[in-house]
Amino acid sequence: MNIQSTRRGFFGAGAAALTALQAEFQSTAQAAESHGFKLGVATYSLRKFSRAKAIEMLKQLRVTDVSIKSFHLPYEDTPEQLKAAMAEFKAAGITAWSAGNNSIQKDDEADIRRYFEYAKNAGIPMLVIAPTAQTLPKIEKFVKEYDIKVAIHNHGPEDKHFPTPQSALKLVKNMDPRVGLCIDVGHTARTGVDVVESIREAGPRLLDMHVKDLADMKERDSQCDVGEGKMPIVAIFRQLKKMNYRGGVMLEYEIHADAPLLGMAKSLSYMRGVLAVMSA
Repeated sequence: MNIQSTRRGFFGAGAAALTALQAEFQSTAQAAESHGFKLGVATYSLRKFSRAKAIEMLKQLRVTDVSIKSFHLPYEDTPEQLKAAMAEFKAAGITAWSAGNNSIQKDDEADIRRYFEYAKNAGIPMLVIAPTAQTLPKIEKFVKEYDIKVAIHNHGPEDKHFPTPQSALKLVKNMDPRVGLCIDVGHTARTGVDVVESIREAGPRLLDMHVKDLADMKERDSQCDVGEGKMPIVAIFRQLKKMNYRGGVMLEYEIHADAPLLGMAKSLSYMRGVLAVMSA
């Protein structure tokens, strides 16, 4: 089996293509697990769909690990509603390893606390966040109080606070080890820094990842199905294996919002194929 032949197997469209890909999912999912990290989905990818429909689609994709966006787990829900929602994911065999992205930028401890209460009531062990340098020390205090991890999500050249993983790493390097990074490989690439080297530099501070592919590594609007662009997925996965990374590698599929299933299937199948080749 080789990666290029796996990519050729992706041609086709519609229900028939998805059915064919689902057969491949079963044979490659175990290979993904053997590498230790959790290959899953950021549910922002399914933002146009209700929680029930999103869960149905995740089951079709044979996804068991997710980072939940508030579309599917609203901040406004009561503790009882949050627990009931999480029970729906659990009943489908889906584990939520993180929630977010959450913009914790208001310098107000009461406002910061509500995000940690949200995660606690939902039983989610980590928040993916977009803080500021000013709010970060207060956030660390709540990390210690609640024993809930936080992972700073970098957002590329437009992000005035944390455009790159390095900009976050320099602030968290001496903080509690539960304060770390969620590296978004697409946004990282657009800043011009080396994605693989950024992952290496993060080391144990890497707590979560969002994965996408770009046809043009400088252009935000060039996102494409994973495996069809220039993102060095193979090198990324090799670096994660070398680091013995155990966190999430979550597909964040931001294109074709009204009909993302086939593209997500192709993307996951490509990544599972890469992992199968690496295992062989």
